[in-house]
Amino acid sequence: MGAPSADGGTSAYKPRLDFVHVEAVASDITTERVDAIVNAANPGLLGGGGVDGAIHAAGGPEILAECRRLKADLPGGLLTRGQAVATTGGRLPARWVIHTAGPVYEPTKDRSSILRSCYVQSLLLADTLGATSIAFPAISAGVYGWPLDDAARIAVSAVRGTSAPGIELVRFALFGERALTAFRQALTNIPPGGMN
Repeated sequence: MGAPSADGGTSAYKPRLDFVHVEAVASDITTERVDAIVNAANPGLLGGGGVDGAIHAAGGPEILAECRRLKADLPGGLLTRGQAVATTGGRLPARWVIHTAGPVYEPTKDRSSILRSCYVQSLLLADTLGATSIAFPAISAGVYGWPLDDAARIAVSAVRGTSAPGIELVRFALFGERALTAFRQALTNIPPGGMN
């Protein structure tokens, strides 16, 4: 039986890894009551489709205004893929939005280290901000085409292998049954001692 989640529901399996509670839930990330949510942003930081568009729409103009200020200080006005920056949560329940630009999947190029970096850099930034809880979408698994099973394995491995002492809860807030199944399977497959 799974442990209760913050909203009172249960998940199939929620292992506690290095004193961090990790769970996968079917959820609209814009409604998550955590300290920080992660936006699968485009490098230009000005909103777009999918999770990026939903976060900008729900969070209001404050997020876009801060993104514009950040963009002005970035080389070429673009966020490097695999890096992360933070803005206010605007009108969202979360205090902060951490924006990270994931890689586009190409079967002939191994960009898994960039995808892993999205999770690692977001966790480290959340910890620096003082967050104790964070929610991630399935970064790069939407329009960027990353296969769900592999995206889930990389995400869970990155979370498992990152030391962010202040983080107590990592939630994967996922859209659709396929994503939820892939992430729950990845959580189940983490052996004692974990894979890095």
